[in-house]
Amino acid sequence: MPPVEALRAWMLLFVDYIAAKQLIAPLLNTVVGGPAKVYAGSGDLIKAAIDRLVGRAVLSGDMRADFDPLDLLRALVGVSNVASAPNWAESARRLVDILIAGSRPPVS
Repeated sequence: MPPVEALRAWMLLFVDYIAAKQLIAPLLNTVVGGPAKVYAGSGDLIKAAIDRLVGRAVLSGDMRADFDPLDLLRALVGVSNVASAPNWAESARRLVDILIAGSRPPVS
């Protein structure tokens, strides 16, 4: 699988992760001491994954090197803030393709 397609597939899975998190958030909020400890371990793993995936896509020439990989995550997380809106996940999946297209190097 080309690196940029691996990144796209991972981002689509990340949308599913956000959707699952939205479903279980009310339950996690009932954990004694709050959900911070539950969420703490995932942040570093998510950042490391997107860094590696973007790095490979940049090395292959499929993506520009002049942006922060976390910007891709921030855009997807931003969509999740409207998770109560109908069809937000479908919108987020479309956004993945828009983000990938906008991250490609300019055509010379």
